[in-house]
Amino acid sequence: MLELRSVVAGYDRRAPVVRGVTLHVAPGASIGLLGPSGCGKSTLARVAALLHRPYAGRVTLEGEPVRGWRHGAPRSQRTTIGVVFQQPRLAADPRLTLADLIAEPLRATGRAAEAADRIAELARTVGLGPDLLGRRPHEVSDGQLQRACLARALVLRPRLLIADEMTAMLDASTTAALVAVVEQYRADSGAALLAVGHDRVLLERWCERTVTWSELTHEEPRPAPPRPHV
Repeated sequence: MLELRSVVAGYDRRAPVVRGVTLHVAPGASIGLLGPSGCGKSTLARVAALLHRPYAGRVTLEGEPVRGWRHGAPRSQRTTIGVVFQQPRLAADPRLTLADLIAEPLRATGRAAEAADRIAELARTVGLGPDLLGRRPHEVSDGQLQRACLARALVLRPRLLIADEMTAMLDASTTAALVAVVEQYRADSGAALLAVGHDRVLLERWCERTVTWSELTHEEPRPAPPRPHV
């Protein structure tokens, strides 16, 4: 399904945060990637989602090498992957209603005719009432917005879902609800899952296999940089 081989990535070529990482996600598998904040796992998740070009290494999706990134990636590869990020308010356009947010990938791929039916179906799936669909991000809670972001990630029926700290900002009940949505989607579709996080208990309950960052890099995880004194 997805293979990352000897990937080097980051935001400064002189000091990459991902150094020589290899990871394989088989079709239909659920893999948890466990590591502390600041170690580089979110950067790796962005590489896996075709959102961040690595400096070196190879990324293969469904047996085909990835040769483009972000909008330069082939549509056939971009639409294979759905992504849910940790902070929904950074991932959602504040000008869009929740309905438009969910439908955004359909409209971007020329499938706007499907929008009304898919919005209604996915709103029920993730637990968003019809009264919330006309609201904008600042008018809903973090949990409600993350439900909409999960619906957006599922709207194109991806064969791989990447959840990057998806539940980190949510309460226990919303976490359980969204994990259940993902599990049901995987059961119905056979999709694979790469779940990134620092909660070992959650990842081990959610995923068939959990790997630690140090296992992938063969090095001790680097601590997060200290916060500046105010």
